[in-house]
Amino acid sequence: MPKRVPITVAHGDGIGPEIMAATLHILKGAGAELDVETIDIGEKVYLAGNSSGIEPSAWDSLRRTRVFLKAPITTPQGGGYKSLNVTVRKTLGLYANVRPCVSYHPFVETKHPQMDVVIVRENEEDLYAGIEHRQTDQVVQCLKLISRPGSEKIVRYAFEYARRNNRKKVTCFTKDNIMKLTDGLFHKVFTEIAAEYSDLENEHWIVDIGAAKLADTPGAFDVLVMPNLYGDVLSDVAAQIAGSVGLAGSANIGERVAMFEAIHGSAPRRAGQNLANPSGLLLGAVMMLVHIGEMGVAERVHNAWLRTIEDGIHTYDVYKEGVSRERVGTKEFAEAVVQRLEQTPQTLKAAKYKPVEGEAAERKQTAGHIRAQKDLVGVDVFVDWSAASADDLGSALVGLNGDGLKLEMMSNRGVKVWPGGHSETFCSDHWRSRFLSENNGGTVSHSQIVSLLERFTRAGYDFIKTENLYTFDGERGYSLDQGA
Repeated sequence: MPKRVPITVAHGDGIGPEIMAATLHILKGAGAELDVETIDIGEKVYLAGNSSGIEPSAWDSLRRTRVFLKAPITTPQGGGYKSLNVTVRKTLGLYANVRPCVSYHPFVETKHPQMDVVIVRENEEDLYAGIEHRQTDQVVQCLKLISRPGSEKIVRYAFEYARRNNRKKVTCFTKDNIMKLTDGLFHKVFTEIAAEYSDLENEHWIVDIGAAKLADTPGAFDVLVMPNLYGDVLSDVAAQIAGSVGLAGSANIGERVAMFEAIHGSAPRRAGQNLANPSGLLLGAVMMLVHIGEMGVAERVHNAWLRTIEDGIHTYDVYKEGVSRERVGTKEFAEAVVQRLEQTPQTLKAAKYKPVEGEAAERKQTAGHIRAQKDLVGVDVFVDWSAASADDLGSALVGLNGDGLKLEMMSNRGVKVWPGGHSETFCSDHWRSRFLSENNGGTVSHSQIVSLLERFTRAGYDFIKTENLYTFDGERGYSLDQGA
Protein backbone atom coordinates (compact mmCIF):
# COMPACT_ATOMS: atom_id res chain seq x y z
CA MET A 1 0.00 0.00 0.00
CA PRO A 2 1.36 3.48 -0.90
CA LYS A 3 1.98 5.72 2.08
CA ARG A 4 -0.83 8.21 2.51
CA VAL A 5 0.21 11.88 2.60
CA PRO A 6 -1.17 13.81 5.59
CA ILE A 7 -2.88 17.12 4.78
CA THR A 8 -4.88 19.56 6.86
CA VAL A 9 -8.28 20.56 5.46
CA ALA A 10 -10.57 23.42 6.47
CA HIS A 11 -14.08 23.42 5.01
CA GLY A 12 -14.57 27.15 5.60
CA ASP A 13 -17.73 29.24 5.46
CA GLY A 14 -20.43 30.17 2.93
CA ILE A 15 -19.92 28.03 -0.15
CA GLY A 16 -16.74 26.58 1.36
CA PRO A 17 -18.17 23.27 2.65
CA GLU A 18 -19.85 22.56 -0.70
CA ILE A 19 -16.83 23.22 -2.90
CA MET A 20 -14.51 21.39 -0.49
CA ALA A 21 -16.78 18.33 -0.56
CA ALA A 22 -16.76 18.44 -4.37
CA THR A 23 -12.98 18.84 -4.49
CA LEU A 24 -12.28 15.97 -2.09
CA HIS A 25 -14.73 13.77 -4.01
CA ILE A 26 -12.73 14.36 -7.21
CA LEU A 27 -9.36 13.82 -5.51
CA LYS A 28 -10.58 10.53 -4.03
CA GLY A 29 -11.92 9.40 -7.41
CA ALA A 30 -8.55 10.20 -8.99
CA GLY A 31 -6.73 7.98 -6.50
CA ALA A 32 -5.03 10.62 -4.38
CA GLU A 33 -3.48 8.92 -1.33
CA LEU A 34 -4.33 11.52 1.31
CA ASP A 35 -4.71 11.29 5.07
CA VAL A 36 -7.04 14.19 5.84
CA GLU A 37 -7.03 16.04 9.17
CA THR A 38 -9.91 18.51 9.53
CA ILE A 39 -9.72 21.77 11.48
CA ASP A 40 -12.29 24.51 12.17
CA ILE A 41 -11.48 28.04 11.08
CA GLY A 42 -13.42 31.14 10.12
CA GLU A 43 -16.70 32.65 11.18
CA LYS A 44 -17.65 30.05 13.79
CA VAL A 45 -14.28 30.46 15.50
CA TYR A 46 -14.42 34.26 15.30
CA LEU A 47 -17.88 34.35 16.86
CA ALA A 48 -16.78 31.99 19.62
CA GLY A 49 -14.49 34.76 20.82
CA ASN A 50 -11.22 34.08 18.99
CA SER A 51 -10.34 37.27 17.08
CA SER A 52 -7.79 35.46 14.88
CA GLY A 53 -10.38 33.03 13.44
CA ILE A 54 -8.30 29.93 14.20
CA GLU A 55 -8.08 27.83 17.35
CA PRO A 56 -4.62 27.37 18.92
CA SER A 57 -4.91 23.58 18.52
CA ALA A 58 -5.28 23.97 14.73
CA TRP A 59 -1.68 25.18 14.49
CA ASP A 60 -0.53 21.75 15.72
CA SER A 61 -2.17 20.07 12.74
CA LEU A 62 -0.66 22.57 10.28
CA ARG A 63 2.83 22.12 11.71
CA ARG A 64 2.43 18.34 11.63
CA THR A 65 1.11 17.94 8.05
CA ARG A 66 2.77 21.03 6.54
CA VAL A 67 0.11 21.02 3.79
CA PHE A 68 -3.09 23.06 4.11
CA LEU A 69 -6.05 22.85 1.70
CA LYS A 70 -8.34 25.70 2.72
CA ALA A 71 -11.82 26.66 1.57
CA PRO A 72 -12.87 30.34 1.67
CA ILE A 73 -13.85 31.80 5.03
CA THR A 74 -16.04 34.69 6.16
CA THR A 75 -14.59 37.41 8.39
CA PRO A 76 -17.41 39.01 10.43
CA GLN A 77 -17.98 42.69 9.72
CA GLY A 78 -16.94 45.21 12.33
CA GLY A 79 -13.75 45.97 14.19
CA GLY A 80 -11.52 43.64 16.12
CA TYR A 81 -11.40 40.74 13.65
CA LYS A 82 -8.09 40.02 11.95
CA SER A 83 -7.67 38.62 8.45
CA LEU A 84 -7.13 34.88 8.88
CA ASN A 85 -5.45 34.62 5.48
CA VAL A 86 -2.86 37.21 6.48
CA THR A 87 -2.43 35.57 9.90
CA VAL A 88 -1.77 32.12 8.42
CA ARG A 89 0.54 33.41 5.70
CA LYS A 90 2.67 35.44 8.07
CA THR A 91 2.66 33.01 11.01
CA LEU A 92 3.78 30.08 8.85
CA GLY A 93 6.14 32.13 6.66
CA LEU A 94 4.20 31.56 3.42
CA TYR A 95 6.22 34.12 1.51
CA ALA A 96 5.24 33.26 -2.08
CA ASN A 97 1.69 33.51 -3.45
CA VAL A 98 1.47 31.84 -6.86
CA ARG A 99 -1.60 32.48 -9.03
CA PRO A 100 -1.82 31.06 -12.57
CA CYS A 101 -4.25 33.08 -14.73
CA VAL A 102 -5.21 31.09 -17.82
CA SER A 103 -7.89 31.56 -20.46
CA TYR A 104 -9.99 28.62 -21.66
CA HIS A 105 -11.17 29.98 -25.01
CA PRO A 106 -13.56 29.25 -26.65
CA PHE A 107 -15.28 27.44 -23.80
CA VAL A 108 -15.14 30.28 -21.27
CA GLU A 109 -15.75 33.83 -22.47
CA THR A 110 -12.64 36.05 -22.53
CA LYS A 111 -11.22 38.93 -24.52
CA HIS A 112 -7.78 37.27 -24.36
CA PRO A 113 -7.94 33.77 -25.91
CA GLN A 114 -4.20 33.04 -25.53
CA MET A 115 -3.68 34.32 -21.98
CA ASP A 116 -1.36 32.26 -19.78
CA VAL A 117 0.23 34.41 -17.08
CA VAL A 118 1.51 33.43 -13.63
CA ILE A 119 1.63 36.11 -10.94
CA VAL A 120 4.12 35.52 -8.12
CA ARG A 121 3.23 37.86 -5.27
CA GLU A 122 5.31 38.62 -2.20
CA ASN A 123 3.09 37.53 0.66
CA GLU A 124 4.39 38.86 3.98
CA GLU A 125 5.61 42.45 3.68
CA ASP A 126 4.70 45.74 2.02
CA LEU A 127 1.63 47.59 3.32
CA TYR A 128 0.20 44.21 4.35
CA ALA A 129 2.47 44.27 7.37
CA GLY A 130 -0.65 45.99 8.72
CA ILE A 131 1.21 48.53 10.86
CA GLU A 132 -1.19 51.47 11.05
CA HIS A 133 -1.60 54.41 13.41
CA ARG A 134 -3.96 57.32 13.80
CA GLN A 135 -1.60 60.18 14.56
CA THR A 136 -3.73 63.31 14.52
CA ASP A 137 -7.38 64.21 14.26
CA GLN A 138 -7.02 64.33 10.48
CA VAL A 139 -4.26 61.88 9.54
CA VAL A 140 -3.68 58.13 9.73
CA GLN A 141 -0.65 56.28 8.43
CA CYS A 142 0.22 52.80 7.17
CA LEU A 143 3.87 51.73 7.10
CA LYS A 144 5.18 50.16 3.90
CA LEU A 145 7.93 47.70 4.79
CA ILE A 146 10.15 46.13 2.13
CA SER A 147 13.18 44.08 3.23
CA ARG A 148 16.16 42.82 1.27
CA PRO A 149 15.78 39.21 2.49
CA GLY A 150 12.04 39.21 1.74
CA SER A 151 12.62 40.63 -1.73
CA GLU A 152 15.41 38.16 -2.45
CA LYS A 153 13.25 35.18 -1.50
CA ILE A 154 10.30 36.12 -3.67
CA VAL A 155 12.33 37.23 -6.70
CA ARG A 156 14.43 34.09 -6.64
CA TYR A 157 11.28 31.97 -6.28
CA ALA A 158 9.84 33.63 -9.40
CA PHE A 159 12.94 32.87 -11.48
CA GLU A 160 13.14 29.29 -10.20
CA TYR A 161 9.42 28.82 -10.92
CA ALA A 162 9.91 30.10 -14.46
CA ARG A 163 12.88 27.81 -15.07
CA ARG A 164 11.11 24.78 -13.54
CA ASN A 165 7.98 25.30 -15.65
CA ASN A 166 9.69 26.08 -18.98
CA ARG A 167 8.69 29.72 -18.89
CA LYS A 168 10.68 32.25 -20.92
CA LYS A 169 10.50 35.58 -19.10
CA VAL A 170 10.13 37.13 -15.65
CA THR A 171 8.77 40.66 -15.34
CA CYS A 172 8.89 42.85 -12.23
CA PHE A 173 6.26 45.52 -11.45
CA THR A 174 7.04 48.32 -8.96
CA LYS A 175 6.36 52.02 -8.49
CA ASP A 176 9.95 53.03 -7.80
CA ASN A 177 9.69 56.27 -9.71
CA ILE A 178 7.76 57.51 -6.66
CA MET A 179 8.69 55.15 -3.80
CA LYS A 180 12.38 55.22 -4.56
CA LEU A 181 13.55 53.51 -1.37
CA THR A 182 10.94 50.76 -0.79
CA ASP A 183 9.98 49.81 -4.33
CA GLY A 184 13.47 50.91 -5.34
CA LEU A 185 14.94 48.15 -3.17
CA PHE A 186 12.60 45.54 -4.67
CA HIS A 187 13.62 46.61 -8.19
CA LYS A 188 17.31 46.63 -7.26
CA VAL A 189 17.12 43.09 -5.86
CA PHE A 190 15.25 41.95 -9.00
CA THR A 191 18.05 43.32 -11.19
CA GLU A 192 20.73 41.63 -9.07
CA ILE A 193 19.06 38.21 -9.11
CA ALA A 194 18.03 38.41 -12.77
CA ALA A 195 21.73 38.53 -13.65
CA GLU A 196 22.06 34.97 -12.30
CA TYR A 197 19.46 33.63 -14.77
CA SER A 198 20.93 34.27 -18.21
CA ASP A 199 18.64 31.60 -19.69
CA LEU A 200 15.56 33.72 -18.89
CA GLU A 201 14.49 37.10 -20.21
CA ASN A 202 13.80 39.77 -17.61
CA GLU A 203 12.23 43.21 -17.63
CA HIS A 204 10.80 45.84 -15.28
CA TRP A 205 7.66 47.93 -15.69
CA ILE A 206 6.24 50.77 -13.61
CA VAL A 207 3.12 49.16 -12.14
CA ASP A 208 0.53 51.60 -13.49
CA ILE A 209 1.47 51.27 -17.17
CA GLY A 210 2.32 47.61 -16.55
CA ALA A 211 -1.19 46.99 -15.22
CA ALA A 212 -2.67 48.73 -18.26
CA LYS A 213 -0.55 46.56 -20.56
CA LEU A 214 -1.57 43.42 -18.62
CA ALA A 215 -5.24 44.25 -19.02
CA ASP A 216 -4.86 45.08 -22.71
CA THR A 217 -2.15 42.68 -23.91
CA PRO A 218 -1.53 39.92 -21.36
CA GLY A 219 0.38 37.93 -23.98
CA ALA A 220 3.27 40.35 -23.44
CA PHE A 221 3.91 38.72 -20.06
CA ASP A 222 4.81 35.27 -18.79
CA VAL A 223 5.76 35.22 -15.09
CA LEU A 224 5.16 38.41 -13.11
CA VAL A 225 6.71 39.13 -9.71
CA MET A 226 5.74 42.06 -7.52
CA PRO A 227 5.27 43.32 -3.97
CA ASN A 228 2.26 42.31 -1.93
CA LEU A 229 -0.37 44.99 -2.63
CA TYR A 230 0.18 45.17 -6.39
CA GLY A 231 0.20 41.37 -6.57
CA ASP A 232 -3.06 41.08 -4.65
CA VAL A 233 -4.88 43.56 -6.87
CA LEU A 234 -3.45 42.48 -10.22
CA SER A 235 -3.81 38.74 -9.68
CA ASP A 236 -7.56 39.24 -9.25
CA VAL A 237 -7.64 41.49 -12.31
CA ALA A 238 -5.67 38.95 -14.34
CA ALA A 239 -7.87 36.05 -13.24
CA GLN A 240 -11.02 37.96 -14.18
CA ILE A 241 -9.84 39.06 -17.62
CA ALA A 242 -8.71 35.48 -18.30
CA GLY A 243 -12.31 34.35 -17.81
CA SER A 244 -13.39 34.35 -14.17
CA VAL A 245 -11.97 34.80 -10.68
CA GLY A 246 -13.99 31.69 -9.87
CA LEU A 247 -11.66 29.53 -11.97
CA ALA A 248 -8.38 30.55 -10.34
CA GLY A 249 -6.48 28.54 -7.75
CA SER A 250 -3.67 29.76 -5.56
CA ALA A 251 -0.62 28.35 -3.79
CA ASN A 252 1.03 29.96 -0.76
CA ILE A 253 4.53 28.56 -0.41
CA GLY A 254 6.80 28.73 2.63
CA GLU A 255 10.02 27.14 3.81
CA ARG A 256 8.18 24.43 5.78
CA VAL A 257 4.44 24.75 5.12
CA ALA A 258 2.28 25.40 2.04
CA MET A 259 -1.36 26.45 1.76
CA PHE A 260 -3.62 25.96 -1.26
CA GLU A 261 -6.93 27.70 -1.91
CA ALA A 262 -9.24 29.40 -4.39
CA ILE A 263 -8.70 33.13 -4.77
CA HIS A 264 -12.40 33.99 -4.45
CA GLY A 265 -14.33 34.60 -1.23
CA SER A 266 -16.93 32.63 0.69
CA ALA A 267 -19.98 34.04 -1.22
CA PRO A 268 -22.47 33.48 1.64
CA ARG A 269 -25.39 34.52 -0.61
CA ARG A 270 -24.78 31.39 -2.72
CA ALA A 271 -24.28 29.01 0.19
CA GLY A 272 -26.35 25.85 0.47
CA GLN A 273 -27.89 26.12 -2.99
CA ASN A 274 -25.70 23.67 -4.94
CA LEU A 275 -24.69 26.53 -7.25
CA ALA A 276 -21.05 27.28 -6.48
CA ASN A 277 -18.25 26.53 -8.92
CA PRO A 278 -15.59 24.35 -7.21
CA SER A 279 -13.03 24.97 -9.96
CA GLY A 280 -10.86 27.51 -8.14
CA LEU A 281 -10.43 25.27 -5.09
CA LEU A 282 -9.97 22.21 -7.32
CA LEU A 283 -7.16 23.88 -9.28
CA GLY A 284 -5.61 24.96 -5.98
CA ALA A 285 -5.76 21.28 -4.99
CA VAL A 286 -4.01 20.36 -8.25
CA MET A 287 -1.18 22.69 -7.24
CA MET A 288 -1.16 20.90 -3.87
CA LEU A 289 -0.84 17.51 -5.57
CA VAL A 290 2.17 18.75 -7.54
CA HIS A 291 3.69 20.12 -4.32
CA ILE A 292 3.43 16.77 -2.54
CA GLY A 293 4.76 14.82 -5.53
CA GLU A 294 1.48 13.32 -6.77
CA MET A 295 2.19 14.27 -10.39
CA GLY A 296 0.11 11.53 -11.99
CA VAL A 297 -2.95 12.33 -9.92
CA ALA A 298 -2.47 16.06 -10.59
CA GLU A 299 -2.46 15.41 -14.35
CA ARG A 300 -5.49 13.13 -14.15
CA VAL A 301 -7.54 15.69 -12.20
CA HIS A 302 -6.45 18.70 -14.22
CA ASN A 303 -7.06 17.02 -17.58
CA ALA A 304 -10.46 15.69 -16.49
CA TRP A 305 -11.40 19.21 -15.42
CA LEU A 306 -10.24 20.63 -18.77
CA ARG A 307 -12.25 17.99 -20.63
CA THR A 308 -15.34 18.84 -18.54
CA ILE A 309 -14.96 22.52 -19.47
CA GLU A 310 -14.49 21.54 -23.13
CA ASP A 311 -17.61 19.39 -23.05
CA GLY A 312 -19.66 22.42 -22.02
CA ILE A 313 -20.56 21.16 -18.53
CA HIS A 314 -20.59 24.50 -16.71
CA THR A 315 -21.81 26.01 -13.46
CA TYR A 316 -23.96 29.15 -13.52
CA ASP A 317 -21.06 31.63 -13.27
CA VAL A 318 -19.49 30.66 -16.61
CA TYR A 319 -22.55 29.20 -18.36
CA LYS A 320 -23.27 30.93 -21.69
CA GLU A 321 -26.00 30.10 -24.16
CA GLY A 322 -24.58 28.86 -27.45
CA VAL A 323 -21.26 27.86 -25.86
CA SER A 324 -22.17 25.77 -22.84
CA ARG A 325 -24.01 22.49 -23.29
CA GLU A 326 -25.36 21.88 -19.80
CA ARG A 327 -25.81 24.07 -16.72
CA VAL A 328 -25.07 22.05 -13.59
CA GLY A 329 -24.73 22.48 -9.85
CA THR A 330 -21.71 21.97 -7.63
CA LYS A 331 -22.25 18.25 -7.04
CA GLU A 332 -23.09 17.51 -10.68
CA PHE A 333 -20.00 19.37 -11.89
CA ALA A 334 -17.80 17.33 -9.55
CA GLU A 335 -19.39 14.12 -10.78
CA ALA A 336 -18.81 15.17 -14.39
CA VAL A 337 -15.10 15.63 -13.65
CA VAL A 338 -14.94 12.21 -11.97
CA GLN A 339 -16.52 10.62 -15.05
CA ARG A 340 -13.74 12.07 -17.22
CA LEU A 341 -10.78 11.11 -15.01
CA GLU A 342 -9.22 8.95 -17.71
CA GLN A 343 -9.79 11.49 -20.48
CA THR A 344 -7.73 14.39 -21.81
CA PRO A 345 -8.81 17.64 -23.48
CA GLN A 346 -9.09 17.71 -27.26
CA THR A 347 -8.77 21.45 -27.88
CA LEU A 348 -7.26 22.94 -24.75
CA LYS A 349 -3.63 22.18 -23.92
CA ALA A 350 -3.34 19.06 -21.78
CA ALA A 351 -1.70 19.40 -18.38
CA LYS A 352 1.69 17.73 -17.94
CA TYR A 353 3.65 17.80 -14.70
CA LYS A 354 7.19 16.69 -14.01
CA PRO A 355 8.82 16.00 -10.65
CA VAL A 356 10.11 19.08 -8.86
CA GLU A 357 13.89 18.88 -8.61
CA GLY A 358 16.09 21.14 -6.54
CA GLU A 359 13.07 22.58 -4.79
CA ALA A 360 15.20 24.38 -2.20
CA ALA A 361 17.07 26.42 -4.80
CA GLU A 362 14.72 29.39 -4.56
CA ARG A 363 15.11 29.51 -0.79
CA LYS A 364 18.78 30.42 -0.63
CA GLN A 365 19.78 33.98 0.06
CA THR A 366 21.92 36.03 -2.28
CA ALA A 367 25.48 35.58 -1.07
CA GLY A 368 28.00 38.30 -0.45
CA HIS A 369 25.80 41.11 0.88
CA ILE A 370 27.94 43.25 3.20
CA ARG A 371 26.26 45.40 5.83
CA ALA A 372 26.58 49.09 5.00
CA GLN A 373 28.15 51.69 7.28
CA LYS A 374 25.17 53.34 8.97
CA ASP A 375 25.47 56.94 10.24
CA LEU A 376 22.82 58.99 12.08
CA VAL A 377 22.62 62.42 10.46
CA GLY A 378 19.35 63.90 11.71
CA VAL A 379 15.74 63.35 12.71
CA ASP A 380 12.25 64.00 11.39
CA VAL A 381 9.92 65.13 14.16
CA PHE A 382 6.22 64.92 13.33
CA VAL A 383 3.94 67.43 15.04
CA ASP A 384 0.18 67.61 15.54
CA TRP A 385 -0.48 71.31 14.99
CA SER A 386 -3.52 73.07 13.50
CA ALA A 387 -3.08 76.81 14.03
CA ALA A 388 -1.90 79.70 11.78
CA SER A 389 0.39 79.00 8.81
CA ALA A 390 3.44 76.95 7.80
CA ASP A 391 5.56 80.08 8.00
CA ASP A 392 4.38 80.71 11.56
CA LEU A 393 5.18 77.14 12.62
CA GLY A 394 8.53 77.19 10.83
CA SER A 395 9.54 80.45 12.47
CA ALA A 396 8.58 79.06 15.87
CA LEU A 397 10.41 75.73 15.42
CA VAL A 398 13.60 77.56 14.42
CA GLY A 399 13.64 78.64 18.05
CA LEU A 400 14.26 75.00 19.01
CA ASN A 401 17.58 74.89 17.14
CA GLY A 402 20.59 74.15 19.25
CA ASP A 403 22.91 71.47 20.59
CA GLY A 404 24.23 70.87 17.08
CA LEU A 405 20.82 70.48 15.36
CA LYS A 406 18.99 72.96 13.12
CA LEU A 407 15.63 72.97 11.35
CA GLU A 408 16.28 72.28 7.68
CA MET A 409 12.75 72.15 6.27
CA MET A 410 9.11 71.29 6.98
CA SER A 411 6.63 69.31 4.91
CA ASN A 412 2.95 68.46 5.03
CA ARG A 413 1.63 65.27 3.38
CA GLY A 414 4.97 64.88 1.60
CA VAL A 415 5.13 68.40 0.12
CA LYS A 416 7.71 70.96 1.27
CA VAL A 417 5.94 73.94 2.86
CA TRP A 418 8.83 75.71 4.64
CA PRO A 419 11.00 77.53 3.78
CA GLY A 420 9.71 78.82 0.47
CA GLY A 421 6.36 77.03 0.47
CA HIS A 422 3.40 77.99 -1.71
CA SER A 423 0.13 79.43 -0.46
CA GLU A 424 -1.88 77.10 -2.72
CA THR A 425 -0.64 73.93 -0.95
CA PHE A 426 -3.34 72.34 1.16
CA CYS A 427 -2.12 71.40 4.63
CA SER A 428 -3.50 69.04 7.25
CA ASP A 429 -2.68 69.02 10.97
CA HIS A 430 0.23 66.59 10.45
CA TRP A 431 3.60 68.32 10.01
CA ARG A 432 7.07 66.93 9.48
CA SER A 433 9.99 69.01 10.72
CA ARG A 434 13.45 67.88 9.60
CA PHE A 435 16.42 68.62 11.82
CA LEU A 436 19.93 67.98 10.52
CA SER A 437 23.40 68.55 11.88
CA GLU A 438 24.56 72.16 12.06
CA ASN A 439 27.83 70.77 10.70
CA ASN A 440 26.70 70.32 7.11
CA GLY A 441 26.65 66.59 6.41
CA GLY A 442 27.90 65.71 9.87
CA THR A 443 26.63 62.99 12.18
CA VAL A 444 24.51 63.49 15.29
CA SER A 445 23.97 61.45 18.44
CA HIS A 446 20.89 59.95 20.06
CA SER A 447 21.44 62.23 23.05
CA GLN A 448 21.20 65.28 20.75
CA ILE A 449 17.83 64.00 19.48
CA VAL A 450 16.59 63.37 23.03
CA SER A 451 17.62 66.92 23.94
CA LEU A 452 15.71 68.27 20.91
CA LEU A 453 12.57 66.41 21.96
CA GLU A 454 12.89 67.86 25.45
CA ARG A 455 12.91 71.34 23.86
CA PHE A 456 9.75 70.39 21.90
CA THR A 457 8.12 69.33 25.17
CA ARG A 458 9.09 72.50 27.04
CA ALA A 459 7.76 74.62 24.18
CA GLY A 460 4.40 72.79 24.37
CA TYR A 461 4.45 71.09 20.95
CA ASP A 462 2.70 67.71 20.58
CA PHE A 463 5.29 65.61 18.75
CA ILE A 464 3.59 62.39 17.66
CA LYS A 465 6.36 60.47 15.97
CA THR A 466 10.05 60.61 15.15
CA GLU A 467 12.04 58.98 12.36
CA ASN A 468 15.81 58.94 12.61
CA LEU A 469 17.63 59.87 9.42
CA TYR A 470 20.58 57.73 8.37
CA THR A 471 23.08 57.43 5.58
CA PHE A 472 24.33 54.02 4.47
CA ASP A 473 27.87 54.03 3.08
CA GLY A 474 27.32 57.76 2.62
CA GLU A 475 24.13 57.31 0.58
CA ARG A 476 21.00 59.03 1.84
CA GLY A 477 18.61 56.54 3.43
CA TYR A 478 15.54 58.79 3.56
CA SER A 479 13.32 60.48 1.01
CA LEU A 480 13.16 64.11 0.06
CA ASP A 481 9.80 65.80 -0.42
CA GLN A 482 8.11 67.12 -3.50
CA GLY A 483 9.36 70.67 -3.81
CA ALA A 484 12.46 70.01 -1.68
